[in-house]
Amino acid sequence: MIAKAFVLIETAVGKTKEVVANLKQIKGVSSVDTVTGPYDIIAVIGAENLNDIGDIITGEIHALDGISRTVTCLAV
Repeated sequence: MIAKAFVLIETAVGKTKEVVANLKQIKGVSSVDTVTGPYDIIAVIGAENLNDIGDIITGEIHALDGISRTVTCLAV
């Protein structure tokens, strides 16, 4: 079964377009949308298991310049 997560991302001022472009390059990120509201971007991630989801978030997404904060919602 493939694990899926929604990552709500808040970016630094003026960094949203750059973050979107970088997110689209990450393996496992299936979609990236700019949204309105308290978050700037919602990314959907798919991986073989929850450990892989965690690795993508902590190793790849959190390393991107311009991200201020994330909230991860795992699909059940």
